Amino acid sequence: MKVLIDACVLYPTVLREIVIGVARRGLFTPLWSPRILEEWRRGAERRGENGIAEVEIASLIAMFPDALVHPAEETEARLSLPDSDDIHVLAASIDGRADELLTLNLKDFPTRTLARDGIQLRAPDSFLLELFHNEPNVLREVLEAVLSKAEHHGIDTSNPRALLKRARLPRLGKALYAS
Repeated sequence: MKVLIDACVLYPTVLREIVIGVARRGLFTPLWSPRILEEWRRGAERRGENGIAEVEIASLIAMFPDALVHPAEETEARLSLPDSDDIHVLAASIDGRADELLTLNLKDFPTRTLARDGIQLRAPDSFLLELFHNEPNVLREVLEAVLSKAEHHGIDTSNPRALLKRARLPRLGKALYAS
């Protein structure tokens, strides 16, 4: 399954680490465009994290050399979305032959528009929750690695469910850490 990952999923860090961790374990094939990576870099730069994003982007490109999609101008020209700044994301999904588009901005991508090209719109929480139900051990391993890395960087991981909620993954947190 090919999944185009929008910039809003690549940044913030915890969400990206979980999504990419799952991709590294082969549960899906990630896709992104140069413009999506640039949006991530600019978002990190605004928060004073420009050097970190550059290293992370280079690492992702090396890790997934076939993930980079260069959408054709013709594809972009035929598309219309409520926010014209998102056309490149849909164009990359189409030209990358993505099965799904993973974004937090669900309202910006009408499902009818995506359906014309056979693309399913997904929020990270529902996407990862589905993967958890199919491969619980993989998701637990990924989360353990992400929490360990976060703790190493000084992030409080004493309440993993709360951390996942802040990462906009409340349903996944509940499934993983139900009392």
